[in-house]
Amino acid sequence: MKEKIKLAEASMSKAVDKLKHEFTTIRAGRANPAVLEKVSVDYYGTPTPINQMAAISVSEARILVIQPWDVSSLKPIEKAILASDIGITPTNDGKVIRLVFPQLTEDRRKELCKTIKKYGEDTKVAIRSVRRDAIEKFKTMKKNSEISEDDLKVCEKDIQNLTDKYCDAVDALVADKEKEVMSI
Repeated sequence: MKEKIKLAEASMSKAVDKLKHEFTTIRAGRANPAVLEKVSVDYYGTPTPINQMAAISVSEARILVIQPWDVSSLKPIEKAILASDIGITPTNDGKVIRLVFPQLTEDRRKELCKTIKKYGEDTKVAIRSVRRDAIEKFKTMKKNSEISEDDLKVCEKDIQNLTDKYCDAVDALVADKEKEVMSI
């Protein structure tokens, strides 16, 4: 019984960790190398993440510098960034690529907040799914006379408490990220 509750808690924790990772890819007006994580470059016929082809650094608060280890990969990196949904036009000087992050407009901030809320809601759905699966397992155990009715009630209460705890954590993360995006 306890191990099933621990498994459910681990799954809920993973969902929250995934949400935190998703939030790192949302840019809030500041240069952050994580925005390039989803961008892959066609490098000699193989889709390769930019961070495996170049050094990525933040030179100023809103400027990201990409310095490829192979200068011949400048053009493909530039094309991949243009094709991605980052929404920033790269500047290529022949040695490095610079991404200048513009100040976010009010409309873009609101759009990002909607995306943040959607990620948060998706995470809560995943957490509730874990709760549903765990409760179904406990009900099956009760049906097979492995646990008593009282044990079932206790397990359901424990799972619900975990669900509430992780949903509250998601709400807090969403609120923090929205505050970060909306601050100028």
